[in-house]
Amino acid sequence: MYKVKYGGKKGKTIELVESPDMVVIRTKDNQQIEEVAMSRKSRELIKETTEVAAFPEAGVTVRRVAPTEGLESVSAATAQRDETRAALKEEENIRFAGRVLQDADSGEVMLYTENFFVKFLDKTSEEDCLAVLTKYNLKIKNKLPFAPNSYFVEASEGTGLKVFEMAEKILEEKNVEYCHPELVQERRYKVIHKSQWHLAKTTIKDKTVDAHVNIEAAWAQTRGKGVTIAVIDDGIEIDHPEFKGRIVHAYDATTNTTDPRPQAEGDNHGTACAGMACAAGLKDGASGTAPEAFLMPIRLRSGLGSMAEANAFAWAADHGADVISCSWGPTDGEWWNPSDPVHNRSTPLPDSTRLALDYALNKGRNGKGCVILFAAGNGNEDTVNDGYSSYPGVIAVTACNDTGRRSVYSDFGDAVWVCFPSGDFGWKPFSHPAPISTGLRTVDRLSKGGYQDGDYTDTFGGTSGACPGMAGVVGLMLAANADLTSKQVKELIKKSCTRIDEGAGEYDSNGHSIYYGFGRIDAGLAVKNALDAKAPAAGSVPQIEGSVKFSPGGDVPLMAGQWAGDFKPARKIVGMTLRLKSAQNGLKIRYKTNVAGVGIVQSKKEGEYVGGDSKKRLLGFAAELEGANAAKYELEYAVRLKGQTKPVVGKNGALCGTDQKSGKTIEAISITVRKK
Repeated sequence: MYKVKYGGKKGKTIELVESPDMVVIRTKDNQQIEEVAMSRKSRELIKETTEVAAFPEAGVTVRRVAPTEGLESVSAATAQRDETRAALKEEENIRFAGRVLQDADSGEVMLYTENFFVKFLDKTSEEDCLAVLTKYNLKIKNKLPFAPNSYFVEASEGTGLKVFEMAEKILEEKNVEYCHPELVQERRYKVIHKSQWHLAKTTIKDKTVDAHVNIEAAWAQTRGKGVTIAVIDDGIEIDHPEFKGRIVHAYDATTNTTDPRPQAEGDNHGTACAGMACAAGLKDGASGTAPEAFLMPIRLRSGLGSMAEANAFAWAADHGADVISCSWGPTDGEWWNPSDPVHNRSTPLPDSTRLALDYALNKGRNGKGCVILFAAGNGNEDTVNDGYSSYPGVIAVTACNDTGRRSVYSDFGDAVWVCFPSGDFGWKPFSHPAPISTGLRTVDRLSKGGYQDGDYTDTFGGTSGACPGMAGVVGLMLAANADLTSKQVKELIKKSCTRIDEGAGEYDSNGHSIYYGFGRIDAGLAVKNALDAKAPAAGSVPQIEGSVKFSPGGDVPLMAGQWAGDFKPARKIVGMTLRLKSAQNGLKIRYKTNVAGVGIVQSKKEGEYVGGDSKKRLLGFAAELEGANAAKYELEYAVRLKGQTKPVVGKNGALCGTDQKSGKTIEAISITVRKK
């Protein structure tokens, strides 16, 4: 039995046991085991094994031996394991063949290295820190930036399993706060599998799909320009034209280089995720939710819990990431199998990763904090056992489908904060109908290297697709209001969702569902709420807020001084709501519209909808300020009429357009308040 303690001297202890029938193999030059030249005997022994975990970035495979026929005892399996180890140790192209440790509770394969994470108490002097490291003959690999007095160190080669005993002794030192060996498990991506139905209402197979995030309302205000979204994943095709001109601070956390491109044949996941957030939306291509945001591609091919994982978050925070998207985490159970014991496995955060997350959440964005999102998972299981997606401060994203209900595989739990549209499966045992779409359309690796032939895929999905889609929406929120802290963004999301599946969503008294969080994100509302959260400057004039209703297109937030309605092709305005934000006492706004076939409709109170239904267009508009302070300001506005390039302007109650029963349709509007 070996022990690792996360959380310091009084933290949680993880117990590890030696596997009786598994062997870990590391090849030279990180070759795949099938491609390594070796003797006939060793090759035959390898054929008798089955791979249970792989770490291709390190040339490591974990394999289970098949016991000799007729011998099924543990001792027989161990004997065959040891025979395999002994034979492989003689091979020139095998660097290591050793025993495998497993989590005593979950059975998850855990690889150890001869490296340690050590953090001393903040008050400890550097001299005292170095004295302890010297005492244990530890060599400093890096002094870490994300926590004071923290080090990544290595023991002497050949220390082997003694690293666990050493870590316990180091942790007993009075000035040591945390210490644990670098313990790595296999990192799993949260992917399962016509067009971008998740962004706007569309038709697929002659069926209307209306389960989108209202992105066009958000894009009427911002497309994410100036914001940086970091995508941490298995490699990203930065040469794809959808990302042209917007790649910043690329990094490979596994190799510590600046080339984040995919390296292995199956490294398709990161490119698709990056596309969900940042693709530009080229003709016949795919658009991310933040198509003008910068993309910070960070390749992470190291295992879960590795020091490279912590370094990836520190890099993102130190190089200006506003949002960090992570579509990966611990192993999921089989979503279709309620009896799978993996559903109950617990995966805690190592101290190294936890402190790196805290660093990004609190120190990133010049102290406002990076917003970090994690895919909730695809195991149809409780997130409580996932130390990554359930960590306080991060945003856990689940998946809902093209009918506005939970995707069958999506994880659930108290940690779930929001849901975003993604792919789904039909599953008769759960009475779960098949989706209308094949999944999400996003960027793929170039040519024939990815999920499908060509440069795009229509079948991406899982909470892997939901997470970066939501990350892009967060990017839009920060583009609208850069002063928001990470905590404020998370709270605003609560007010920016549409409650879906009311019957089965099990929303509690606080409006939270374990399946959907606070609901499916409404991107237009999220941007509006971000704008509304802006603090008015001292002595500033009252600000106009509200929304303009278009047909087609729905409600678009109104931003003072900017045009609402720059749609191509143009769309007709059918109504609006207006109010004053931060208004002085006694100051109100009144407004009226001329609705085709109806006539003049006047507001009776602020925030009231004035207009017609989706079939009734607006022909005229006017607004004025009322109250004791009204004479101090000018209320100016303008409209664009169908077929005219020059806007019609007005102020203080003058009508723009016509008060007649027929006339040109209003297709865009702008309004603002100025001091006289």
